[in-house]
Amino acid sequence: MAQWESLLKLPASYRLQLDDLYDRDFLPMDVRHHLSAWIEKQDWQRATQDHALASVLLQVLLENLDIQHSRFVQEELFLQQHNIRRYKHKFQMHQDDPCKLASTIHWYLEKEKEILKDVTLDEQVQRLTVTQESMEISCQQDLECKMSSLKNEVQCMEHAVICLEEQQDEFDFKYQTHMLEAATADEALKKEQFKTLQMLVNKLNECRKSILMDMNKLLDRVEGLIHRLVDKELIDWKRRQQKSCIGASDNVCLDQMEKWFTGVAVCLFQMLEFLKKLDELVGKMTYENDPVKAQKPALQTRTNSLLQTLLKSSFVVETQPSMPQGKGPLVLRTNVQFSAKTRILVKFPELNHSMTVAVSMDREVPQIKGYRRFNVLGTRTKALNMAESHSGGMVADFRHLSLREQKSASGGKGVSDISLSVTEELHLIYFDTLFELKGFSVQLQTCSLPVVIISNSSQQQSAWASILWCNMLSQDHKDVMFFANTPAAPWPQFAEMLSWQFLSATKRGLDGAQLEMIAHRLFGKQENYDTCNVTWSKFSKENTPESFWVWFDGILVMVKMYLEDLWREGLIMGFVNKSKEKSLLKKKQRGTFLLRFSESVIGGITFSWVEIGSTGNPKIKTVQPFTKVDLSQIPFHEIIRNFQILEAENVPENPLLYLYPNIPKDDAFGKFYTEKTGDDSPYIKYIKTKLMFVSKENALEARSSDMEQGAGPEPQTGLYGEGADQVDYPEPLESTLETYSPDPMLSSSAEPQTDELLQYLNNPNNFSADFLPSDSALPDLNLSSFISMPIQACGGIYL
Repeated sequence: MAQWESLLKLPASYRLQLDDLYDRDFLPMDVRHHLSAWIEKQDWQRATQDHALASVLLQVLLENLDIQHSRFVQEELFLQQHNIRRYKHKFQMHQDDPCKLASTIHWYLEKEKEILKDVTLDEQVQRLTVTQESMEISCQQDLECKMSSLKNEVQCMEHAVICLEEQQDEFDFKYQTHMLEAATADEALKKEQFKTLQMLVNKLNECRKSILMDMNKLLDRVEGLIHRLVDKELIDWKRRQQKSCIGASDNVCLDQMEKWFTGVAVCLFQMLEFLKKLDELVGKMTYENDPVKAQKPALQTRTNSLLQTLLKSSFVVETQPSMPQGKGPLVLRTNVQFSAKTRILVKFPELNHSMTVAVSMDREVPQIKGYRRFNVLGTRTKALNMAESHSGGMVADFRHLSLREQKSASGGKGVSDISLSVTEELHLIYFDTLFELKGFSVQLQTCSLPVVIISNSSQQQSAWASILWCNMLSQDHKDVMFFANTPAAPWPQFAEMLSWQFLSATKRGLDGAQLEMIAHRLFGKQENYDTCNVTWSKFSKENTPESFWVWFDGILVMVKMYLEDLWREGLIMGFVNKSKEKSLLKKKQRGTFLLRFSESVIGGITFSWVEIGSTGNPKIKTVQPFTKVDLSQIPFHEIIRNFQILEAENVPENPLLYLYPNIPKDDAFGKFYTEKTGDDSPYIKYIKTKLMFVSKENALEARSSDMEQGAGPEPQTGLYGEGADQVDYPEPLESTLETYSPDPMLSSSAEPQTDELLQYLNNPNNFSADFLPSDSALPDLNLSSFISMPIQACGGIYL
């Protein structure tokens, strides 16, 4: 295949490189195109050094331009004639130095080869890495290529209309001349002139037919592109936006979409200009069976319809309604401000600040008794402008909206007996604007995804569950009756949604093992969970107020607030039930521990470790779960670092040595530890203290005897893992928050501690708060009991 033909078949991105290459006057693209075969056969590299050869090639080039000019004269292409004459004149200026021209043409041919080489390399890479991403890029490149082709066809159409106008002007001139000379001319001359005029009319008629046919083909191409943009690309983007609202990391940038929509809209407005020009030409001259009169109305109607479809689809909600302090978007609270951003994807700078967007609520209210109605308050109208967008898009950014419930004696006047809770009641927020440009006007409307409106912060958790379920399963963006007949979620889809919650909150999702343990909790032990379904009731209603979602969300909140770094590093195994915990730890060395979320305490985390009993058999011990009350006072990594077991007549020790499977504790958590060194000053004004958790070993040996023998029933699993906490394990160790001083002199007897406490009771204002834990950290005992009790009897409090 010839080099120029290969270049013309390149994808759009490389065609842009070709356009940039020929965006100069040294070698016009028209000359390269029309003389491509001859140019590629010549030895331009040798001509750069051979003056005689360069001179011959220049003369042949000028002769070829003359031949091409003659063809344009025969075809009556006036613009091309003019351009060829101009090009020939410029080339003639190289007659004194033809080698320079040869060098220029050789440079262009080499640059073309570089572009083709890049394409070949890219194609080879694409063959080696056939991924979903590359397929998406390929689809985008295909769309870019079609957009570029459409732009070229519109430009050709523009040239054709200009040529038609020139031909009509030529006919008009000759017709007027004929009319002036008709009175004095003889019959033979009149007949000759009339014959010439008839020939010109025939050419005009053929030219008009050709233009109308090309317009129909152009609209066919535009219709295909609009179908691709509206019915595929835009729908895919809306689905990605739905998923991103509930935690997915999908790309929802609209800049590329705006480029495509605007490109098609520009072409359609140019089509309207072409049709207007045809009207003007027909007004100046028409004749019997004029094809423009017959076909132009249908073309006008079709162009208007396509433009209207494109514009109505181009108005979207770029950022869904959300409150600043909400769990996520689409949950709104009455009398609390929320924001939303709309965008029109057809960007015309001349419309900046001229289109006003208005906000309203619930156009079509479901016929459900008790269905609430709301008024939108705040700044309800804004102009679309480019100043409020980071990318320069035409947006209206509403930042100060709020909702107020309309007062009604009995709520909505519904006829349905469907009963929906407040957090299952879905509403839509509408946005309207008017598009007006170049005499074309159309009303545009878009709406938000369904929102849940609450009146109390206690409803937010349940409302967010509704948003998760709705956007996970429904692709009907106006289905406010979704919860009237709520579908179940297939496990793979449900598991993906759960992982998104952790991914969006902590930048680390759930792995396959963690998801499998959650599936085990929901469905019991099975070989394959892919065929299982989770019902809406099982997700958020069963066993209320401690439903599955309440349990899961409690863990999520705890991890986000207190454990994000540890979770992101993969140090928390998390979703592990006790039977799995036993199988993981029983073959590990003494001191191996793992971190898991509590199955019974909402928002609790615990750790279990391996001890070796007197008989040499492993024992698994578990501490009482820590909650946000504990973690708000001591970071979890510090709890693990300083945790101790108090045994009678033994020195307290930390039983946690290796994070599962065998990572030394300090290697795993050392990067999170606080500073180990004290004050560098030689004068110690205060003895530094730190909070730590200790557990007493009471009754542990007796309760662990069954485990040493391997006895005990297997736990029964269910929605909450019923029976999981009744496995034959030791009682959870009793954890107590203590204040500890590293100074051994202060731990030698009970008197110093008693004196310090008495000082605090007698004059608390002059006593350093650093010596005592906060009230919330003290055990459920009054202060006097500590004073009268020996130090070991009160759980080992060291001051």
